[in-house]
Amino acid sequence: MTQSVRLNSPGLPSVQTGSGTTGPAARSTGASGACFANALAEKQALKFSNHAQKRLETRDITISDDGLARLTQAVNKAEKRGGRESLVVLDDLAFIVNVKQRLVVTAVDTQNRGEGVFTQIDSVVFAEPTQQEKI
Repeated sequence: MTQSVRLNSPGLPSVQTGSGTTGPAARSTGASGACFANALAEKQALKFSNHAQKRLETRDITISDDGLARLTQAVNKAEKRGGRESLVVLDDLAFIVNVKQRLVVTAVDTQNRGEGVFTQIDSVVFAEPTQQEKI
């Protein structure tokens, strides 16, 4: 899907990435398999703090479905490497993410990055383009 997702809705509690799962959860069948797949998807979903939602709105930042998937993959990478507070770079956007809570704390674009100094982070992850974008 190429439709952009605006993440600036005041009542938006969390953002789910994609409608399908891959791996063992996707192969499960029956009611318990569906419950496990739903629980796994909910655990892996990124949430956006009120502050981050306001920043996205006031800075008129939109994130496509693909961008959201890339952001989620970058958070997954940070989690695997033990990151706690990560700066995720997605094209010309930067996101500070609390990895354990899977919570996007703030969003910054190139026009609003101030001096370009980020403190109290322990890792930086570049959100790599998907395979389709590389072609």
